[in-house]
Amino acid sequence: MLDELKLKRERENAEAERHRRRRDELNDKTREWVAKRDELNAQVRGLVEEATGHRIKRDELNAEVKKAKEERDIWNRNRNELLDNLNEVKRRKLPRGAIPVGKLKRDLKALEFRQMTSVLTVDKERALIEEIQRLQAEVKRLEKSLEENEEVKALIATLKDAEDRAEAAHRRVGQLAEQAQAEHDLMTSLYEQSDELRRQADNAQEEFIKTKMLADEEHRKHIEHIRQVHDYDKIVQGIWLKERTTTGVEEEVDARRQAEEIFERFKKGEKLSTEDLMTLQKSGYL
Repeated sequence: MLDELKLKRERENAEAERHRRRRDELNDKTREWVAKRDELNAQVRGLVEEATGHRIKRDELNAEVKKAKEERDIWNRNRNELLDNLNEVKRRKLPRGAIPVGKLKRDLKALEFRQMTSVLTVDKERALIEEIQRLQAEVKRLEKSLEENEEVKALIATLKDAEDRAEAAHRRVGQLAEQAQAEHDLMTSLYEQSDELRRQADNAQEEFIKTKMLADEEHRKHIEHIRQVHDYDKIVQGIWLKERTTTGVEEEVDARRQAEEIFERFKKGEKLSTEDLMTLQKSGYL
């Protein structure tokens, strides 16, 4: 029975050791998952912080775009007003009886279109070319006459300045819009990267929880088998103590019987040895 108990104890101890090793392996895995989760979350925080910087920059650029558009619109309105004023001054400054330059240019454009799209006889085409040349010369003459007028020259210079400012504002709108779009694209890309890393971090957290639960279960089984080992130790120790006590009683009975025999011999007058006397002394006969 004692050998069987010892065998069972060894089996329980082996199982406890197996579960301990598996628990330690799983605990190592939990630490790995925690480290990976924390590293991914740190990367997410870095990406989100960087993306936030691009979002702030984008919003600042969009505000500048809005301001540049307002400035461009102001100069466009100013240019249109100056152009209307210039046309009105040119109309007033034309020589008496002259056809307005604008009408001459429209007629010239119509004739040029007719020349390109119509099939004409040689004579009609020659006449058309002569009319085109006449209109071109008349437009040139009138424009030269108007450009020499101080009021017209001043309006043209002012108009040119307004057009340059409107064009500069328009270019600035485009440049700022491109920069804002670039910041937006960077922000979007970083947020997408952070979302992917966040999913990986969430997965690492799930794996950590699952591994931790498995490790806890292995620990529970390890403790359970260790308790079984302790229970077997108690039983074996109890049997050992019981056997030891029984052996002691038997030895005491044997010593008592031996002392009685020696004492009987003593009463009969037999000579006792020193060992016999010591045995009687230990047994209480002397």
